[in-house]
Amino acid sequence: MKFKDFIKGKSIGSAMFMAIFYVVVMLGIFLAGYSALPGNIDRLHVAIVNEDEGAYGKQIAKSLEKELPFKHIEKDLTNKEAMKELNDNEVAMVVRIPKTFSKDLQDGKTSSSIDFSVNEASATAVSSTMTQVASQINAQLSKQFSTQTAEGLLAQLQVPKEQAKEMAEAIQTSYQGNIKIINDVPAGMQNNMLPMFLTMSLYIGAMIGSMMLVGAFKLNRGKATKTRLFTYMQLASIIIGVIAGIASTIISFLLIDHLEGSKAFFEMWGQQALNYWVCFNFTAMFIFLLGDAGMIVNIPVLLYQTISNGATISYDMMYAPFQWGSHITPMFYSVQAYFANIFGNTSAAPFIWGLVAVGVVAMLFNIIIAWLLHRPLPLDKPEAEATAK
Repeated sequence: MKFKDFIKGKSIGSAMFMAIFYVVVMLGIFLAGYSALPGNIDRLHVAIVNEDEGAYGKQIAKSLEKELPFKHIEKDLTNKEAMKELNDNEVAMVVRIPKTFSKDLQDGKTSSSIDFSVNEASATAVSSTMTQVASQINAQLSKQFSTQTAEGLLAQLQVPKEQAKEMAEAIQTSYQGNIKIINDVPAGMQNNMLPMFLTMSLYIGAMIGSMMLVGAFKLNRGKATKTRLFTYMQLASIIIGVIAGIASTIISFLLIDHLEGSKAFFEMWGQQALNYWVCFNFTAMFIFLLGDAGMIVNIPVLLYQTISNGATISYDMMYAPFQWGSHITPMFYSVQAYFANIFGNTSAAPFIWGLVAVGVVAMLFNIIIAWLLHRPLPLDKPEAEATAK
């Protein structure tokens, strides 16, 4: 056989198609999805809580509204309400101007400050960006108020205006901003990305498992009824999920220092087992519908979810197609549940129920597809007699 005959083979054409297909899909998804950074930073929500009724507080609140690079600024919340929204990742940062802010500045106290609170149990791009924004605003305010406060004090001492301005520049800063971190995530990329790594490890296993288990369903038709085979397939996915779940949980507890306690262990194990069952049914839809070619669809869907799951880019920053997809795919709910369970103080229940809903809907689709598209084969005689009994 000559090379030109070899290269004309069907397998070579398929390999060429797959290479081009996944280059187009991966670059198309990643380059389009990640272009939301930093361009969509202004979509994030922040809250300004002004407890100070003095002139400085009002001035700063108005100034922050204009200077902060965000379109959505909530101003009518109490500090308690704002901190709850921050904990639930409904706002990305809370700026709090305390009640005594104006008075402290007028009295020349060095303890006057504004609090910038950031939640680290959120998408990595959000927490890092909010910290940078808070640092920049602090630097601007520090420079502004060190001069203004000093000039005010010197004016009260009847120091000439020009002399007061010169002396003000030599006076130490009377403003100090506080950047407060809630739900602190330990340093290290492995900690920031743990929710995504946990979810993706089971998702990929379930994606490959769906091809094998659906294959077993098809192979064994004629040996049992479709209902029985479908039930066996679901039970097998649950057993595999429990075993793979405990393996992934043990590895995580061995390698991640801050994971500890039996409660945290069993919560992670339970979610990992649930992840496998949900991801199995979700990926099995394409295998039931398209056969082995369903994997051609499954891989782009996986790549798509690496952006829409909210681990690196928050929901508010995503482009619309990724936002829509996050509601109907499993990885978003799993990642957000892990952020809540491992790092946050908010409830993971809404995300767990969302994950369950995706799994149940996917299983119902699989039942419909298996019932309509996969005709039953005549049962073997021993099996038919057993079924009749």
